[in-house]
Amino acid sequence: MTETRKLIIAIDGPAGAGKSTIASRLARKLGYVNLESGAMYRALALKAIEWDTSFEDEAALVKLAHESRIELEPTLGGNRVLLDGRDVSQRIREIDVTEGASRVSVHPQVRAWMVARQQEMGKNGGIVMEGRDIGTKVFPHADVKIFLDADPEVRGRRRLEQQNVKGASAEALAAELRERDRRDRTRAISPLVPAADATVLDSTALTEDEVLQRAEDMVQQKLKP
Repeated sequence: MTETRKLIIAIDGPAGAGKSTIASRLARKLGYVNLESGAMYRALALKAIEWDTSFEDEAALVKLAHESRIELEPTLGGNRVLLDGRDVSQRIREIDVTEGASRVSVHPQVRAWMVARQQEMGKNGGIVMEGRDIGTKVFPHADVKIFLDADPEVRGRRRLEQQNVKGASAEALAAELRERDRRDRTRAISPLVPAADATVLDSTALTEDEVLQRAEDMVQQKLKP
């Protein structure tokens, strides 16, 4: 099927719902770019660590952001993340950067800079972007909006299998996810809520392939003349 235009596809949802995996697979299948919001926050957090910039200093973080070049290069195995031309794809997945990213992302001015950058990167379409406020804040006019959800216990088990966390249990991870859900849904800036025109897709009883197929069906429906 020949595409007549490149779509903007937004996938939102809580932590552990499988957004990253589905976004990555869907982007590869469509030949689109997987625009990872989380990777961009992680890259900025890494630079803050390297430049000894406090995660609490919003003004300094915004200045650092303006002086940074964050790029995403699609590959068959997922995105390469470049920070000022340097490949940091592996480094940004480490625990100190993960924790830093969550602290960096709470600042409104940092989020505003990120949103502007993401909108610039995705303005011509041909992107799949996942996060927590993509369909509501970053691309409110996205062609396809999916809110991917699942029961916290199921998300906990999946995360346990994916990350092979030593000493952790599915129950403990589910409790952590519930607390993160509460924070995400009640925060003042860009709370986690489905966009009014999003399709809510509950993956609790679905396999990864079934979720991907349903997402593909939504895209193909939108591409019909």
